[in-house]
Amino acid sequence: MISKVRILIKLSRWRQHVPYTLPLVIIGALIATNQSDATLDWRLLPVTIANILAMVFAFMINDVIDAPDDARNPVKTQSNVISQGLLSVREAGLVCVTVFVSSAILFAQGGLWSLIVGLTTLILSFLYSAPVVRLKARPIVDVLSHVLMLSALLLISGYVVYDTTISTGWWVIFGVSFASAYGQFYNQVDDFEIDKVAGLNNTAMLLGRANTVRAMTICAVLTVICFIIAIIYRVFPFWLGWVLGASIFIVSLFRWDIDMRGNETDTSGMVQRPVLITANMVTFMWLLYDVGLLGIG
Repeated sequence: MISKVRILIKLSRWRQHVPYTLPLVIIGALIATNQSDATLDWRLLPVTIANILAMVFAFMINDVIDAPDDARNPVKTQSNVISQGLLSVREAGLVCVTVFVSSAILFAQGGLWSLIVGLTTLILSFLYSAPVVRLKARPIVDVLSHVLMLSALLLISGYVVYDTTISTGWWVIFGVSFASAYGQFYNQVDDFEIDKVAGLNNTAMLLGRANTVRAMTICAVLTVICFIIAIIYRVFPFWLGWVLGASIFIVSLFRWDIDMRGNETDTSGMVQRPVLITANMVTFMWLLYDVGLLGIG
């Protein structure tokens, strides 16, 4: 029983998505309350858990559907418990259904708009990997769907719990969307040769490796620009700048040579972990302040 639980935890691949899911959902809610008369309440908790489960579903269903292909690749087999024969497709499928339903129920606790956004995330997560549709194997569409389900919709789902007029909050949504696109291009460049052999028809195959690297760089620059504009429009409290500076100083004291997927890198992948750590530190300081546990401002 214990070993089966460990297998399911590994299948969830929580380490790859929880570090960005938490700050995105919470930031969405904090921006909404910062721009309206609303205050944070208990609804943030179920909606946050719902988003984590939605990401668990996205990664799980991907491994279920890709298991036969991953079984032919020694590298990918190591991260897919189904390809390793540790879990049957039927068992994994039942878990996926349970996670999908549980996530939808929790999204409903945040209200109608939260449920609509959450169901969109869940359905996109399925279509991203599902045979026939398989969005991840369609150029351009693969990046757009990735951006929506792994960033923009996460932030929006937290926001609409407290406000439906996004206003200047769009600059943050655009910023995290470009950051997500950067991440997708980074992964496609990293997997370029493997995907080419597998015959995967994604955006990197359409653009070529060199142009995909250029697209990745452009997205990184646009991310910074969007966040600068958001700061100018005071989407974030001014005092968060001090927290950001301190967080950047702290993470700069350590060496980072592993990207979010755990692969060694000497490229822009080195900034992935410190950026996420910084985002989490800033987010939770803001959260503590908003609920009255931090006397700053």
